[in-house]
Amino acid sequence: MKKFQQFLSQLTAGFTPIIDTKFERQDYGLIDLSINQSINLEHKPVQKTQAFINQFLKQTNKTIAFGGYLEQRDLYKRSPHFTNNLRDIHIGLDIWCPANTAVISPLDAVVHSFKDNHDLGDYGPTIILQHDFEAETFYTLYGHLSRKSLENLQVGQPITKASVFAEIGSAEVNGSYAPHLHFQIIRDIGDRFGDFPGVCSKAKLKHFSNNCPDPNLLLKIY
Repeated sequence: MKKFQQFLSQLTAGFTPIIDTKFERQDYGLIDLSINQSINLEHKPVQKTQAFINQFLKQTNKTIAFGGYLEQRDLYKRSPHFTNNLRDIHIGLDIWCPANTAVISPLDAVVHSFKDNHDLGDYGPTIILQHDFEAETFYTLYGHLSRKSLENLQVGQPITKASVFAEIGSAEVNGSYAPHLHFQIIRDIGDRFGDFPGVCSKAKLKHFSNNCPDPNLLLKIY
């Protein structure tokens, strides 16, 4: 596992954006959306989450909020998609930014799969890219996209490093969340197509954290 982490870290030399490059490293602020925060999401969860993010950005003088890797959250309690399996530990990294923000690939890739995971609390439109580097193959997942992002997409389609290939979706299509990008690294995807767990239970945390290492190894935001 440590060797794979080192391999990932060596693929990028510094800050590597996966959203519109007009946002620079200093525009990003690390936000805490864990169970330690008292955000009551029982009513109007999208509006309350967005209000919390807006307040954070104003207080920190930042433009983009990010974070959430291995963060235990209350955000998922509203959806049986998670509560039926008691999953509440986030295993990707979220970048909270406006709907329609461009999404770009951090590396050369091909489209592995895509799907509209439209259940409440799910990813909504999702794209998974495959990255091949000599003896290593791994995947990156992009969730909460717009439906437009899936139009005219083809499995095996080449995606060039730093090119725009998708955009952030609105709450109406992204699983009912404040607009953001869920970015996740996956080493072994198995037979999954257009979907992969982005939240896990405490009992399965060791497995998922090994298979889905910290996205910041590639992005180097902090």
